[in-house]
Amino acid sequence: MGILTSTSFPVQFTIDGQLYHWHYILETLAFIIGVRIYYYQKKKIKDPISDEHRLWIMLGAMLGALIGSRLIAVLETPNELSQISFMTIYASKTIAGGLLGGLFGVEIIKKFIGVRIASGDLYVVPILTALFIGRIGCFLMGIDEPTYGVKTNFFMGMNLGDGIKRHPVALYEMIYLVILFILFQSIKNKKLINGDQFKFFMVLYFIYRFLVEFIKPYQPLFLNLSSIHWSAIFIFLYYYKFIIRLTRQILIKEKIYG
Repeated sequence: MGILTSTSFPVQFTIDGQLYHWHYILETLAFIIGVRIYYYQKKKIKDPISDEHRLWIMLGAMLGALIGSRLIAVLETPNELSQISFMTIYASKTIAGGLLGGLFGVEIIKKFIGVRIASGDLYVVPILTALFIGRIGCFLMGIDEPTYGVKTNFFMGMNLGDGIKRHPVALYEMIYLVILFILFQSIKNKKLINGDQFKFFMVLYFIYRFLVEFIKPYQPLFLNLSSIHWSAIFIFLYYYKFIIRLTRQILIKEKIYG
C-alpha cells in the first residue's frame, strides 16, 4: 500500500497498483468516531430517554438518512431522471438529504414509540465531527465528488483536478464546521430549552448549504433552485417557530444591552 505523493487532485492511495479514494475510508471513520463521541457524551448526562428508545431513534435516523440522502441527491440532477437506475440511486448521496431524511425518520419513530421529548441535542457534536471528517474525503476527491464549486478568481480558488481554478466548496464547509463546533462548545453549558441546540445546528447548517449552492454548478429543480435549496427552505419552514423565537431573543438582548 502506498500514498501518492503528487499534490494534484484527486488525492488517492494505491494497493497492488490499484488506485483508491480516501473518501471511503474517511466516511467509515466519520461514522465510527461520531458514534463513539455520542456514547461518550451520553455517559456524562442523565438522559431522560431510555436506552431502548435511543436505539429506536438512532435506527429511525439511519433509515431516514439512507433514504433522504439518496432521494435529494437524485433530484440534484433532474435532467438525468429519465435515465435513472438502481445503481444510480445507490451511488448517489448527499449530507443535506441525509440530515433531512434523518429528521423525518426520527420524528416518525418517536411517534410510534411515544417519545415526546426533544432528542437531538446529544447528536450535535457527533454530527459536526463526522461531517468534518467526511468532508476531508470529499475535498481529497477533487472533481470526482460533486462537492466542487464554479470557476473563480477568489484567492481560495483551487485546481481540483480539471485545470480550472474553482471554489473548494468542501474546504469551505470544513472551515464552517470548525466555526460551528467552537460555537456549540461555547454554549453547551448555557441553560437552553431542550432541543434548541439541534434546531440551531440545523438552521445554521442549512443556511450555509442554501448559500453555497449558488457557487456550485447545480441543476435547477424548480423556480431556478436546486433540491438542496428546497431542502434548506423546508428546514427553515419546519423550524420557523424556533427561528422567530430566537430572533426575538436576540433583538431583546440587543435592546437591553445595546
